Amino acid sequence: MPPAREPPVSEVVLTGIQKSFGANPIVKGVDLRVAQGEFLVLVGPSGCGKTTLLRLIAGLETIDAGELTIGGRRVNDLPPRERDVAMVFQSYALYPHMSVRENLAFGLALRKMPKAEIDARVAEAASLLELSGLLERKPKALSGGQRQRVAMGRAIVRRPKLFLFDEPLSNLDTALRVQMRGELARLHRKLATTMIYVTHDQVEAMTLATRVAVFNAGVLQQVGAPLALYDRPGNRFVAGFLGSPAMNFLDVRREGASLAGKGFALAVPDGLPPNEGPELLVGLRPQDLVVGSAGPLQGQVEAVERLGFDGYAYLSSPAGPVAARFDKGTNVAVGDSVRVSPVRDAVHAFTADGSRALRHPFESVAREAAS
Repeated sequence: MPPAREPPVSEVVLTGIQKSFGANPIVKGVDLRVAQGEFLVLVGPSGCGKTTLLRLIAGLETIDAGELTIGGRRVNDLPPRERDVAMVFQSYALYPHMSVRENLAFGLALRKMPKAEIDARVAEAASLLELSGLLERKPKALSGGQRQRVAMGRAIVRRPKLFLFDEPLSNLDTALRVQMRGELARLHRKLATTMIYVTHDQVEAMTLATRVAVFNAGVLQQVGAPLALYDRPGNRFVAGFLGSPAMNFLDVRREGASLAGKGFALAVPDGLPPNEGPELLVGLRPQDLVVGSAGPLQGQVEAVERLGFDGYAYLSSPAGPVAARFDKGTNVAVGDSVRVSPVRDAVHAFTADGSRALRHPFESVAREAAS
């Protein structure tokens, strides 16, 4: 393989980006900086504006307000072909009558690039993506994963400043998605080029990203390293979106040294601001709630999910639905009445409306360990 090329300057800066379709605002004033060489994943539920934002960066939609720069150059009014970006779509969009080699070379041939340069770039991309032995095949003779690699190769041969991915793995089965995630991560390490990736799949976001940007209803909720967002979500939406099963949320009222809810009470955790309340929202991840014979929460098991090494019980309780973990050796069956107990210091706390986090778990434990 040829020696690695220096990546082009490809920092992306979005300032106050807005987009509406008719009277319907889709992207609502997004401010975001993507560092050179970063793998940023835009994640959120369907309809949250993440794909529209990607298309605005690509130039496939026009920006209503705000400024977009790529590599320090304002590109708001530039057509897609002048932005030096490459986009990989959910559909492979390969030419069925062309071989893999011809599909990879097609865009370069349109640009009147010399044949020797085209051949070198195709060979480089094919080697990088392990397609060298498939260059003479037609798309119909390829597996889904191989077709997606050809689609990525078609972007790689252009050597763009910026790669944009719009849910490229959503058409693949589960096993192939896992494999392709690994290949995407390897590709990013080798190319060291800025990548922005859209998905609604939080597993893809958590495993691929340098940073994750979480969107809801056209608004950027929070951006940060994957584990930082998981451990320290800024609001209820981020806390509930990241993590599977989703975080349990319980309404409570501060009463002296207790947080009292419907049918249960928790001790006020260390670090909860004393001037907040009295109405609050607590969050408990299912991984931090353990099914047993004792605990402050009681409920009836409505469903059981066994994962081999452990599992999750889904309960109905006076406080609302609750998911909790149980160990492999614990007998849990639908209809059982069980109690659940949080592990030490497992409580997230939010304002009553969920708009702002007030404290996160394990902070007091970390302080004790450091002292």
